Amino acid sequence: MKKQLVVLTGAGISAESGIKTFRDSDGLWEGYDVYEVASPRGWNKNPQMVLDFYNMRRKDVANAIPNKAHLLLADLEKYYNVQIITQNIDNLHERAGSSNVMHLHGEIFKMRSVLDHQQTAVVEIRGDIQIGDLAPDGGQYRPHIVWFEEDVPMIQKATVIVEEADIFVVIGTSLAVYPAAGLINYAPKTIPKFIIDKNIPNTQALLNLTAIEAPASIGLEKLQELLLQADL
Repeated sequence: MKKQLVVLTGAGISAESGIKTFRDSDGLWEGYDVYEVASPRGWNKNPQMVLDFYNMRRKDVANAIPNKAHLLLADLEKYYNVQIITQNIDNLHERAGSSNVMHLHGEIFKMRSVLDHQQTAVVEIRGDIQIGDLAPDGGQYRPHIVWFEEDVPMIQKATVIVEEADIFVVIGTSLAVYPAAGLINYAPKTIPKFIIDKNIPNTQALLNLTAIEAPASIGLEKLQELLLQADL
Protein backbone atom coordinates (compact mmCIF):
# COMPACT_ATOMS: atom_id res chain seq x y z
CA MET A 1 0.00 0.00 0.00
CA LYS A 2 1.14 3.52 -0.73
CA LYS A 3 1.90 5.76 2.23
CA GLN A 4 -0.25 8.78 2.95
CA LEU A 5 1.73 11.91 2.04
CA VAL A 6 -0.05 15.06 3.21
CA VAL A 7 1.17 18.42 1.91
CA LEU A 8 0.19 21.86 3.19
CA THR A 9 0.97 24.53 0.60
CA GLY A 10 0.95 28.30 0.79
CA ALA A 11 1.58 31.29 -1.44
CA GLY A 12 5.27 30.48 -1.85
CA ILE A 13 4.56 27.56 -4.17
CA SER A 14 2.55 29.74 -6.57
CA ALA A 15 5.00 32.65 -6.44
CA GLU A 16 7.19 30.91 -9.03
CA SER A 17 4.21 31.04 -11.41
CA GLY A 18 4.04 34.82 -11.01
CA ILE A 19 1.22 34.83 -8.48
CA LYS A 20 2.41 37.46 -6.02
CA THR A 21 2.08 36.91 -2.29
CA PHE A 22 0.59 39.62 -0.13
CA ARG A 23 3.55 39.33 2.27
CA ASP A 24 6.07 40.30 -0.40
CA SER A 25 7.20 43.91 -0.41
CA ASP A 26 5.86 44.19 -3.97
CA GLY A 27 2.96 41.84 -3.30
CA LEU A 28 -0.45 42.05 -4.86
CA TRP A 29 -1.97 43.49 -1.68
CA GLU A 30 0.36 46.49 -1.69
CA GLY A 31 -1.67 49.64 -1.81
CA TYR A 32 -4.68 47.88 -0.32
CA ASP A 33 -5.70 47.64 3.28
CA VAL A 34 -6.20 43.88 3.56
CA TYR A 35 -9.45 44.36 5.44
CA GLU A 36 -10.84 46.55 2.64
CA VAL A 37 -10.64 43.75 0.07
CA ALA A 38 -10.71 40.59 2.17
CA SER A 39 -13.19 40.97 5.00
CA PRO A 40 -16.97 41.19 5.46
CA ARG A 41 -16.45 44.76 6.65
CA GLY A 42 -14.70 45.68 3.43
CA TRP A 43 -17.42 44.02 1.38
CA ASN A 44 -20.19 45.87 3.19
CA LYS A 45 -18.32 49.15 2.81
CA ASN A 46 -17.40 48.88 -0.88
CA PRO A 47 -18.46 45.69 -2.68
CA GLN A 48 -17.46 47.13 -6.07
CA MET A 49 -13.84 47.51 -4.97
CA VAL A 50 -13.81 43.97 -3.61
CA LEU A 51 -15.25 42.57 -6.84
CA ASP A 52 -12.75 44.57 -8.91
CA PHE A 53 -9.89 43.24 -6.79
CA TYR A 54 -10.88 39.60 -7.21
CA ASN A 55 -11.76 40.05 -10.87
CA MET A 56 -8.13 41.12 -11.36
CA ARG A 57 -6.90 38.15 -9.33
CA ARG A 58 -8.99 35.81 -11.49
CA LYS A 59 -7.32 37.17 -14.62
CA ASP A 60 -3.88 36.79 -13.03
CA VAL A 61 -4.51 33.13 -12.21
CA ALA A 62 -5.99 32.39 -15.62
CA ASN A 63 -2.81 33.73 -17.23
CA ALA A 64 -0.47 31.83 -14.90
CA ILE A 65 0.79 28.31 -15.56
CA PRO A 66 1.82 25.61 -13.06
CA ASN A 67 5.50 25.67 -12.21
CA LYS A 68 7.99 22.88 -11.57
CA ALA A 69 6.99 22.63 -7.91
CA HIS A 70 3.35 21.96 -8.82
CA LEU A 71 4.45 19.36 -11.36
CA LEU A 72 6.79 17.61 -8.92
CA LEU A 73 3.98 17.31 -6.37
CA ALA A 74 1.71 15.78 -8.99
CA ASP A 75 4.50 13.35 -9.92
CA LEU A 76 4.72 12.12 -6.31
CA GLU A 77 1.35 10.42 -6.82
CA LYS A 78 3.29 7.63 -8.56
CA TYR A 79 4.72 6.66 -5.19
CA TYR A 80 2.34 7.98 -2.53
CA ASN A 81 -1.28 8.72 -1.83
CA VAL A 82 -0.84 12.48 -1.99
CA GLN A 83 -3.37 14.78 -0.33
CA ILE A 84 -2.75 18.48 -0.83
CA ILE A 85 -4.25 20.98 1.58
CA THR A 86 -3.68 24.42 0.13
CA GLN A 87 -4.15 27.91 1.47
CA ASN A 88 -4.05 29.15 -2.13
CA ILE A 89 -7.15 30.17 -4.07
CA ASP A 90 -5.62 29.38 -7.48
CA ASN A 91 -6.10 26.10 -9.36
CA LEU A 92 -2.47 25.48 -10.29
CA HIS A 93 -2.25 22.22 -8.33
CA GLU A 94 -5.18 20.79 -10.28
CA ARG A 95 -3.84 22.03 -13.61
CA ALA A 96 -0.49 20.38 -12.82
CA GLY A 97 -2.24 17.05 -12.40
CA SER A 98 -2.72 16.65 -8.65
CA SER A 99 -5.78 14.50 -7.95
CA ASN A 100 -6.64 15.36 -4.34
CA VAL A 101 -6.65 19.06 -3.51
CA MET A 102 -8.49 20.70 -0.62
CA HIS A 103 -8.77 24.49 -0.69
CA LEU A 104 -8.90 25.89 2.83
CA HIS A 105 -9.47 29.48 1.82
CA GLY A 106 -11.76 29.08 -1.17
CA GLU A 107 -11.26 29.18 -4.92
CA ILE A 108 -10.92 32.15 -7.25
CA PHE A 109 -12.89 30.44 -10.02
CA LYS A 110 -15.98 29.93 -7.85
CA MET A 111 -18.64 32.22 -6.43
CA ARG A 112 -21.67 32.02 -4.19
CA SER A 113 -24.56 34.16 -2.97
CA VAL A 114 -23.99 36.49 -0.03
CA LEU A 115 -27.07 34.80 1.47
CA ASP A 116 -25.63 31.30 1.15
CA HIS A 117 -24.00 31.10 4.57
CA GLN A 118 -23.86 27.28 4.47
CA GLN A 119 -22.04 27.42 1.12
CA THR A 120 -24.36 24.86 -0.46
CA ALA A 121 -24.73 26.47 -3.89
CA VAL A 122 -21.22 27.31 -5.06
CA VAL A 123 -20.91 27.81 -8.82
CA GLU A 124 -18.07 28.21 -11.30
CA ILE A 125 -17.06 31.62 -12.62
CA ARG A 126 -14.45 32.28 -15.31
CA GLY A 127 -15.19 35.92 -16.15
CA ASP A 128 -15.93 38.89 -13.92
CA ILE A 129 -18.49 39.15 -11.14
CA GLN A 130 -20.46 42.37 -11.42
CA ILE A 131 -22.71 44.27 -9.06
CA GLY A 132 -26.21 43.07 -9.91
CA ASP A 133 -25.17 39.48 -10.69
CA LEU A 134 -27.70 37.66 -8.55
CA ALA A 135 -27.90 34.05 -7.44
CA PRO A 136 -31.21 32.13 -7.65
CA ASP A 137 -31.87 33.00 -3.99
CA GLY A 138 -31.77 36.71 -4.90
CA GLY A 139 -28.44 37.42 -3.22
CA GLN A 140 -25.54 39.22 -4.86
CA TYR A 141 -22.80 36.86 -6.00
CA ARG A 142 -19.51 37.20 -4.11
CA PRO A 143 -16.17 35.43 -4.56
CA HIS A 144 -16.03 32.00 -2.95
CA ILE A 145 -13.13 33.09 -0.77
CA VAL A 146 -12.67 32.78 2.98
CA TRP A 147 -12.06 36.32 4.15
CA PHE A 148 -10.41 37.48 7.33
CA GLU A 149 -12.86 37.30 10.27
CA GLU A 150 -14.76 34.44 8.57
CA ASP A 151 -14.80 30.81 9.63
CA VAL A 152 -12.74 28.26 7.69
CA PRO A 153 -15.30 25.52 6.96
CA MET A 154 -12.76 22.96 5.71
CA ILE A 155 -10.43 23.13 8.70
CA GLN A 156 -11.96 20.19 10.60
CA LYS A 157 -11.70 17.86 7.59
CA ALA A 158 -8.14 19.06 7.05
CA THR A 159 -7.27 18.28 10.66
CA VAL A 160 -8.45 14.67 10.27
CA ILE A 161 -6.38 14.25 7.10
CA VAL A 162 -3.24 15.55 8.83
CA GLU A 163 -3.81 13.24 11.79
CA GLU A 164 -3.78 10.25 9.40
CA ALA A 165 -0.58 11.24 7.58
CA ASP A 166 2.43 8.94 7.25
CA ILE A 167 4.56 11.84 6.01
CA PHE A 168 3.76 15.53 6.37
CA VAL A 169 5.20 18.32 4.22
CA VAL A 170 4.79 22.10 4.44
CA ILE A 171 5.69 24.17 1.37
CA GLY A 172 5.80 27.92 0.87
CA THR A 173 3.93 29.17 3.89
CA SER A 174 5.00 31.41 6.75
CA LEU A 175 2.82 29.42 9.18
CA ALA A 176 1.44 32.75 10.37
CA VAL A 177 -2.17 32.58 9.16
CA TYR A 178 -4.42 30.62 11.49
CA PRO A 179 -6.13 28.22 11.73
CA ALA A 180 -4.19 26.76 8.75
CA ALA A 181 -0.85 27.31 10.46
CA GLY A 182 -1.96 25.13 13.36
CA LEU A 183 -2.43 22.05 11.17
CA ILE A 184 1.21 21.05 11.56
CA ASN A 185 0.56 20.46 15.25
CA TYR A 186 -1.91 17.68 14.38
CA ALA A 187 0.63 15.60 12.49
CA PRO A 188 1.58 12.50 14.52
CA LYS A 189 4.73 13.17 16.54
CA THR A 190 6.45 10.02 15.27
CA ILE A 191 6.12 10.64 11.51
CA PRO A 192 8.73 12.41 9.35
CA LYS A 193 7.96 16.05 8.65
CA PHE A 194 9.50 18.41 6.14
CA ILE A 195 9.21 22.15 5.66
CA ILE A 196 10.27 23.89 2.45
CA ASP A 197 10.49 27.67 2.34
CA LYS A 198 12.87 30.46 1.42
CA ASN A 199 12.56 31.67 5.00
CA ILE A 200 12.01 28.84 7.48
CA PRO A 201 9.57 29.88 10.23
CA ASN A 202 10.17 28.99 13.87
CA THR A 203 9.45 25.27 14.10
CA GLN A 204 11.97 24.27 16.76
CA ALA A 205 9.34 22.64 18.97
CA LEU A 206 8.39 20.06 16.33
CA LEU A 207 9.82 16.55 16.41
CA ASN A 208 11.20 14.66 13.39
CA LEU A 209 11.31 17.82 11.29
CA THR A 210 13.69 18.43 8.37
CA ALA A 211 13.95 22.02 7.14
CA ILE A 212 14.80 22.70 3.50
CA GLU A 213 15.54 26.40 3.04
CA ALA A 214 14.93 26.93 -0.67
CA PRO A 215 12.31 28.05 -3.17
CA ALA A 216 9.52 25.52 -3.66
CA SER A 217 10.77 23.93 -6.89
CA ILE A 218 14.34 23.45 -5.66
CA GLY A 219 13.10 22.32 -2.27
CA LEU A 220 10.84 19.69 -3.79
CA GLU A 221 13.71 18.24 -5.80
CA LYS A 222 15.64 17.94 -2.53
CA LEU A 223 12.61 16.40 -0.83
CA GLN A 224 12.36 13.72 -3.51
CA GLU A 225 16.03 12.85 -2.92
CA LEU A 226 15.53 12.62 0.84
CA LEU A 227 12.42 10.45 0.52
CA LEU A 228 14.28 8.11 -1.82
CA GLN A 229 17.41 7.95 0.35
CA ALA A 230 15.39 7.20 3.49
CA ASP A 231 13.12 4.76 1.62
CA LEU A 232 10.09 6.49 3.08
